[in-house]
Formats: sequence, structure tokens, C-alpha cells
Amino acid sequence: MLYDWIKALHIIALIAWMAAMLYLPRLFVYHAALPPGSEAQSATFKVMERRLLKAIMTPAMIATWVFGLTLAWMSGYYASLWLQLKFVLVLAMSGAHGFLARTVKDFAADRNTRGDRFYRVINEVPTLLMIAIVILAVVKPGF
Repeated sequence: MLYDWIKALHIIALIAWMAAMLYLPRLFVYHAALPPGSEAQSATFKVMERRLLKAIMTPAMIATWVFGLTLAWMSGYYASLWLQLKFVLVLAMSGAHGFLARTVKDFAADRNTRGDRFYRVINEVPTLLMIAIVILAVVKPGF
């Protein structure tokens, strides 16, 4: 019974993390596309980006990791190749999270040097990682 509750909390945290991971780069697209002299709009984007990162994305990532590692320990799947591959992909997702967090700081300090097209492409990275992670978690291939 406890396992099912932890699994539910893991999925809830994952959904929150992925929602933020997909939305934050979209905010960057719009922020990077602002015309020069749009200080008021830029200030609004800075607040939105910071709050999304600090209030949702980072706590959701931490919860996803805590509940996921707990599930791996409780289930004994940690020795399975599919979970080890999933772990590597979640590490990559955490790296993407770190890149996005750094980008929030760059925008906050008016140091962004990338255009909106870059962030449109970056927006796809969490999606591709998420697809692979979900397939591994659901299918649990035996390799």
C-alpha cells in the first residue's frame, strides 16, 4: 500500500516537473523575442521565469528524485538494466534543468545572448527525454 502512495507521489511530482520543464523554455522564446526597449515586459518575464523555477520546477525535481529513488529501493528494480538506463536519462533531464536554471539567471542579469529560435529547439529536449523515460518505466524492456 505504501509503495502505491509513493508511486502516485512520484508521478504527481514528475508531471509538475515536466510541465515546468516544457513551459520555461517557451517563456524564454517570448522573452528573447522582445524588441529592444521592452523593459516592462522583460521584467514581467523575469518574475515569471524565477517563480516557475523556484516555486514549481526545482521542488518538483527534488520530489521526483526522492520518490523515484525510494521506489527503486523498495521494488528491487535498481539492478534492472531498464532502470539503470532510465536513471541515466533522468540525470540528463536534471542536466537540462540545470541549464534552464542558469538561463533564468542570465535573463535576470540581462546577459542572454541567444535568440528565440535557439529556445524553440531547446524546448524539445525535455520532451524527447520524457518520452524515452516513460517508455522505459512502462515497458520495462528486458534487453
